[in-house]
Amino acid sequence: MTSPAYAAHFGLKDAPFTKEIADTDLWLPSSKESLVADLVEALREHASIVLTGEPGVGKTCVLRALRQRLPNTGFRLTYCHNATLGRRDFYRQICLALGLSPSATAAAVFWAVSTHVQDLGRERLHHPVFLLDEAHLLHQDTLDHLHILLNYEWDSRALLSLVLVGLPELQNRLELRRNRSLYSRVHCRLAIPATSPEDTAEYLRHRLKHVGADREVLTTDAVAMLHEAASGSLRDLDRLTTAAMREAARRKKKLVERDVIARVLDSQDSQEA
Repeated sequence: MTSPAYAAHFGLKDAPFTKEIADTDLWLPSSKESLVADLVEALREHASIVLTGEPGVGKTCVLRALRQRLPNTGFRLTYCHNATLGRRDFYRQICLALGLSPSATAAAVFWAVSTHVQDLGRERLHHPVFLLDEAHLLHQDTLDHLHILLNYEWDSRALLSLVLVGLPELQNRLELRRNRSLYSRVHCRLAIPATSPEDTAEYLRHRLKHVGADREVLTTDAVAMLHEAASGSLRDLDRLTTAAMREAARRKKKLVERDVIARVLDSQDSQEA
C-alpha cells in the first residue's frame, strides 16, 4: 500500500494515526498500563467489572490491551459491541459469539447461554468473560436481566465475568435503585482518566516512530496546543494531528508548528459555525 502524500512528505512509510494497528503495537501510558493490570487481576479473581471513560480517552485501546494480556489458557473472551438490541436479540448475539445455535424465544436463548456457562464451570478449563462494549446504551430490559446471568448455584460461584464498558453515564445508570441487583455483583469499578500533556507527547512520538519517523515532526508548542485542543481525547488528537500534518505538507514545511495547528483549528471552527 502506498503511503499518503503527507506521510511521504515527512519521510514516513505509512499514515501514523490510522486505526489499523496491531495489538502488539498499541501504546498505553503508565496510568493505563496499571489499569490493564487491574483488569487482568480482577478477571483472574473471576470478578465482574464496570469500566467507564469519556469519549476518545482510549477505552478501545485498553480493551485491546486486555485481550492481548489475558492468558489464552483459562479464559474464553466474548466481545459484544451491539448494545442497542432488545433482551432476546442481545442473548442471540451472545449465542452466536459463543458458537451456539440461537433459539427462537428469549427464555430458550438465555437457557442456552447459562447452560453453556455452567458446562464451562464444571470443566474448570475456561472462565467465560463477556465483554459488553457501549454498555451505556443497553436497553433497560437487558440490564434488568443481566444480574440473573451472574447467579449460579444459589449465587455461590462466580462462573462468569461481565465487563461492562461505556461512557460515564453507565455508572449513573447502574447506581439507580432499579439496577442495584446487578451493580452489587460488580465488585471492580474503574474509570479511565483523561490523557495528560506528558501522555500526549509520548503517544505522538510513539505513533510517529512506529511508521519510521527518525526526527521530530511536531514542535513542543504544537504538541501542547494539540493536547489542549483535543481535551484529552486520543481520537480527536489523531484527527487534528493528521489534519495538521496535511496542512504542513501542503505548505512544504518539514516541521509542524503552532501556526499550522492554529490554521487547522480556525478551519475547524469555521466549519462548525
